[in-house]
Amino acid sequence: MLYYLFDYLDKLDFPGAGVFHYISFRAALALIFSLIISVLFGQKLINLLKRQQIGETVRDLGLAGQNEKSGTPTMGGLIILSAILIPTLLFAKLHNIYVITMLIATVWLGMIGFIDDYIKVFKKNKEGLKGTSKIIGQIGVGIIVGCILYFSDDVKVHKRVPNTHQLTQDETIVSKSHSISAKDSNYIWIETRDMTTTVPFMKSNEFNYNWLIGDTNKAYGWLLFIPMVIFIVIAVSNGANMTDGLDGLATGTSAFIGIALAVLAYVSSNVRFADYLDVMYIPHAEEMVIFIAAFVGACIGFLWYNSYPAQVFMGDTGSLALGGIIAVFAISIRKELLIPVLCGVFLVENLSVIMQVGWFKITKKRFGVGRRIFLMAPLHHHYQKKGIHEAKIVARFWIISILLAVITIVTLKLR
Repeated sequence: MLYYLFDYLDKLDFPGAGVFHYISFRAALALIFSLIISVLFGQKLINLLKRQQIGETVRDLGLAGQNEKSGTPTMGGLIILSAILIPTLLFAKLHNIYVITMLIATVWLGMIGFIDDYIKVFKKNKEGLKGTSKIIGQIGVGIIVGCILYFSDDVKVHKRVPNTHQLTQDETIVSKSHSISAKDSNYIWIETRDMTTTVPFMKSNEFNYNWLIGDTNKAYGWLLFIPMVIFIVIAVSNGANMTDGLDGLATGTSAFIGIALAVLAYVSSNVRFADYLDVMYIPHAEEMVIFIAAFVGACIGFLWYNSYPAQVFMGDTGSLALGGIIAVFAISIRKELLIPVLCGVFLVENLSVIMQVGWFKITKKRFGVGRRIFLMAPLHHHYQKKGIHEAKIVARFWIISILLAVITIVTLKLR
């Protein structure tokens, strides 16, 4: 909203109003405001939750320090959502298709998590929202996001191709001004609406979903693309939810993932960086940097209260939204194939549960008694059972997250 005000003032030659046209400036403001909202609004919400006696009911799993957490206020994800949405609404271009997509995904997934927490807290139902209902909600946001990204005329990419390239129906030549160096004399830039994505660690690092079904005219590619979006949203969203088991674990991990996504978004939305690094240029995706800056600020700000010992838990209101935001953001900037690396912690947490449950069922069927791979799943509880303090587990998982974030960024040149 403030962007439009200062844009109008700039047209009136108001001194300093033009600074709002700089992505770096607005991203910095979004980050700062997000931190302020998290810290100031966070304390007020925690006090309100305590007065309403909205606390976490912790099951006795035999973990060290577990009883101390019982009664800790939950639904703190409202802090995160507020710290993301308010700065985005203030500093981003609200007519931007990518911003609209991220706002829809954030509110939608936040509502699913809120309903789940509401049932647990106010209806005294420890199971919360049924698993099938969660999945249906996640499928819904996957369908909406997939349709927007696949069918919207505003979603386009610019790619550098040899000047002998045969244009398809959905491709047009754009200005050669994208070319920065002399080596580009044999290349042209084309604009396309195809669903091309980035393949990590490969020199020819672009892949088009339409190729798998021979759909050169983009008539049926959505049959593959939309289910892929749904799968990624469900996987990453549930992965973040599984990771949210120790104080600050999911929050800090998400912050590091957000920083890496911010770098990838800025590079992809800047013509010169995209040309230098030989990656797709995504017009209008620079507004995504504003959103992800608010996301990072919200995660870091929430750590003010969520770090060990936690004064508030995010609940499903926050964890489902965080994972879904990461998934939708990565898909929007055509980096979804980097998710297994970037979200490695979420992936391992998810796999540990799948392996534990699967092996238990197999061995119970075969031997009559179920056996376990880990002392407890998700994986962070396995290390708790081994006697490692949760603060140390969280710190080590953060270090792994930083390493994975750096590796993800390095893939821009490592091919």
